[in-house]
Amino acid sequence: MPADDAIAIRKAGPADVPILLRFIRELAEFEKISHEVAATEETIRESLFGPSPAAEAILAYRGGAPAGFAVYFANFSTFVGRPGIYIEDIYVRPELRGTGVGRTLLVHLARVAKERNAGRIEFAVLDWNPARGFYERFAARAMNDWVFYRFDEEAIGKLADL
Repeated sequence: MPADDAIAIRKAGPADVPILLRFIRELAEFEKISHEVAATEETIRESLFGPSPAAEAILAYRGGAPAGFAVYFANFSTFVGRPGIYIEDIYVRPELRGTGVGRTLLVHLARVAKERNAGRIEFAVLDWNPARGFYERFAARAMNDWVFYRFDEEAIGKLADL
């Protein structure tokens, strides 16, 4: 790959909030759930770069231009007895898919996991997403015997009030 098409990964910082939010919105549009995006620059800045960061973010650049991102955080497996990494989002701009950006993001996250002695990397993928084949090429295994559940903010409030 010519140097001008080089792929670089770097840790995101507070100045990157606008591009992160743009990528979040692009991802939501791809997943057909744009109506669910409530994040703002303020909430992203506070959640990722405030006094108690809830997650970490990395940005991928190809040829010096923003190409994709990943947001991830630590989790823990009682069965493995070690920490892990949960990838909340991994996204590559549509015109750059198949150019190595996704692979570079995934390899970077695997290296982070290895440095942290993580026993697992976990993530969820919509059942119709063609990226499933991409992940499976790298030995990711679908956990079809598990059902993914979510309490949304309203459900959390109701449960907390019991």
